[in-house]
Amino acid sequence: QVRPAGPAMGSLGRCLARSLLRGQPGLSHFPGPRCYGSAPPELQEKTLVLVKPDAVQRRLVGSVIQRFERRGFKLVAMKLLQADQGLLDKHYQQLRQKPFYPALLAYMTSGPLVAMVWEGYNVVRSTRAMVGDTNSAVAAAGTIRGDFSMHVSR
Repeated sequence: QVRPAGPAMGSLGRCLARSLLRGQPGLSHFPGPRCYGSAPPELQEKTLVLVKPDAVQRRLVGSVIQRFERRGFKLVAMKLLQADQGLLDKHYQQLRQKPFYPALLAYMTSGPLVAMVWEGYNVVRSTRAMVGDTNSAVAAAGTIRGDFSMHVSR
């Protein structure tokens, strides 16, 4: 699965975004204009996209990247990482009392994640439309979740 994060991203998204941009001193200081597409630089947005372990294991990262590049967005940072148990616990704190909580943590730590920061005009809203409905069973064809998610019934 792929998870977009916009201005209201949670603690996991903020931490990953800071982690991606840390150690990359030249990202916002390139000489010359940084305009991708037809929008002026001040209208460029950035958003975090997190590719979860199952999609990484199914080798879907390249397909996700192709979809964003076809829309004209610019990949400005990418990092392969393992989710930290403490950070996941903090991010999913509202779910602690749910019976599926241990399985959720096991799933999120079952393999690597790929965190990507994409830049472009209207990238936040476009990403949400490209990723599709959170419920993969009703996600429309042509969206990332609709095309790549596997629905497992009870």
